[in-house]
Amino acid sequence: MGYRLGIDVGGTFTDLALLHEESGVLTVGKVPSVPADPSEGILNGIIGILAEAGVSPGEVSYLAHGTTISTNTLLQRKGARTGLVTTGGFRDLLEIARQRRPSLYDLHAPKPAHLIPRSLRTEVTERVMADGRVRIPLNLAEVERALETLAAEKVEALAICFLYSYLHPDHERRVLERARQLLPRAFCSASHEVLPEFREYERLSTTVTNAYLGPAMAGYIRAFSRRVRELGILTVPYINQSNGGTIGIDEAARAPVKTLLSGPSAGAAGAAWLAAKVGVSSVVTFDMGGTSTDVSFVRDGIPTLAFEREIAGIPIRIPALDIHTIGAGGGSIAWRDSGGALMVGPQSAGADPGPACYGRGGATPTVTDANLFLGRLSPKGLLGGRMPLALAKAQEAIAGLGQELGLSPIETARGIIRVVNANMARALRVVTVQRGVDPTGLALLAFGGAGPLHAGALARELGIPTILVPPGPGILCALGLLVEELRADAVRTWVTRLDLQALEPLERGFRELEADATAWLQRERVPPDRRQLSRWLDLRYEGQNYELLVPVPEEVWRERSLEPLRREFLQAHERTYGFAAEDEPIQVVNLRLVARGLPDLPELPRQKPGGPDPSAALVGRRPVDFVEAGALDCPVYDRARLAAGNRLAGPAVIEQFDSTTLLNPGQEALVDELGLLIITEA
Repeated sequence: MGYRLGIDVGGTFTDLALLHEESGVLTVGKVPSVPADPSEGILNGIIGILAEAGVSPGEVSYLAHGTTISTNTLLQRKGARTGLVTTGGFRDLLEIARQRRPSLYDLHAPKPAHLIPRSLRTEVTERVMADGRVRIPLNLAEVERALETLAAEKVEALAICFLYSYLHPDHERRVLERARQLLPRAFCSASHEVLPEFREYERLSTTVTNAYLGPAMAGYIRAFSRRVRELGILTVPYINQSNGGTIGIDEAARAPVKTLLSGPSAGAAGAAWLAAKVGVSSVVTFDMGGTSTDVSFVRDGIPTLAFEREIAGIPIRIPALDIHTIGAGGGSIAWRDSGGALMVGPQSAGADPGPACYGRGGATPTVTDANLFLGRLSPKGLLGGRMPLALAKAQEAIAGLGQELGLSPIETARGIIRVVNANMARALRVVTVQRGVDPTGLALLAFGGAGPLHAGALARELGIPTILVPPGPGILCALGLLVEELRADAVRTWVTRLDLQALEPLERGFRELEADATAWLQRERVPPDRRQLSRWLDLRYEGQNYELLVPVPEEVWRERSLEPLRREFLQAHERTYGFAAEDEPIQVVNLRLVARGLPDLPELPRQKPGGPDPSAALVGRRPVDFVEAGALDCPVYDRARLAAGNRLAGPAVIEQFDSTTLLNPGQEALVDELGLLIITEA
């Protein structure tokens, strides 16, 4: 038995969770991120948390890392100089796209910059038809000329995407083989490896993005692995991916596009695990950090999955947890727009210089400054006082914005809280109300450094009756990395009507995918008793343009009947769209196989029992402004001293190393045996 270490790098803080596998004792760490060199913040955190726990590096038996490298590289357009080889006539597909016009009447709407300029996009003669037949063979002479042209342009990465290559990948394979000879230092990415699915534009866009991110991600992973070994940690690190599972570092370097939502997905996975621990199956996750807020919906213990989204204007088609992100965090900057209205975010002060109260040169007011000014945050500072806060600088920044708005400092601070709460309430409605989910029957699981500060007001706004606050809300993303499974998603496009004639080819296709998945699990050294394979289908009505992901019941194969699968699809369609057409023919689009390596899930230590009286944890009192109710004298509790069974009545403040929880007037909190705060209306 050793220690499991999870590391989540955010825009403002780097969070660490160190878990002893046998006792379940959890040590948490939180250090400022270093945007110029994220690995520096990671190493600082590792050294600090190991020293605090009295653990040697060699005792770490598992290490998982959630990274923002690929996301930031794409957002900042700092990827590799990338070239493209594609089918003749499809050079401009990146610009033609889908002809969607979300801002149809805005003549000045900016278009996202393309990742590959037209001069680096080359065409070669070849043509595969929709049934997989080769109509025009690959012209190898043109391939040579195209690759020589790109070599002369000194491209650092190469994307290869041919029409219908998911049916006949041989042409891409031949180009890939020759490219590795002519461009030996280039990162090469072929669509049949990255996304063997139909829809040529999404496949092209995803493949290009993978190539664009490849050199940066591969370089970061190599440096991270080296520096971890130099510390004395001998285990091979794992990287978190967008689908809520982890992959080995080699796979992450080969397919960096899978890590674009690395950090937020760990939080959603950790929230689902924790909610199941207390017997709550369906929750809304609310992760408010220093830079952004991520929200998602967990239905029946499973985070919702999506397969297509835009990141920085680039369509990406990968399996990813359905997380809605907005620019609202503790570091979100408050400002006055051209019409004189108060706005908050999406710009963030980040970790450097950070909010004005950090005293590092930041002069613009942020959400953290407003919370400090209103008494919600301790004047002693963050991280148990290790990170002092300057109240005078926060007041100065807020007063400056107030003069622009014609408001007093207290009105300005309250306005900042109202605006950021409205933004976050809107995000919570996106994943619930707008998708047909009634939030009044759910729980809100609040985490992130700032989540528990704002959860009480948001739950009231949406009518959510229960709030769950984890024992370590500020590091739940890092803890989520320790409970995630090793996971790979395989897909194969096969468009056909769902009938009995399709059953045998479907089973054959799944068996082929399972053979590849089993080989992958063996390479990852997952014991046979820890392996799990599950079959899914993308189904739709004939004539529909979008499909639904449906699990394939075992009865389909056991009874040789499609009726159980039809029922699953009709229920999913009813749940998603509000109706189901019983007699319409159903069409198969994709076969999907999920391969999992199941971890040993940790047990959280039980809290010492105590009566309802929380007075042993009372550490002081201070005035706190609750916006609507105004300033109230509040008891301040140290969460580390709370015992199971304690009941706290709002208004109150509960402080801990990694976060602060605010109990609004009329709310009460119960400490359960696992140390969670369960907040309800009194």
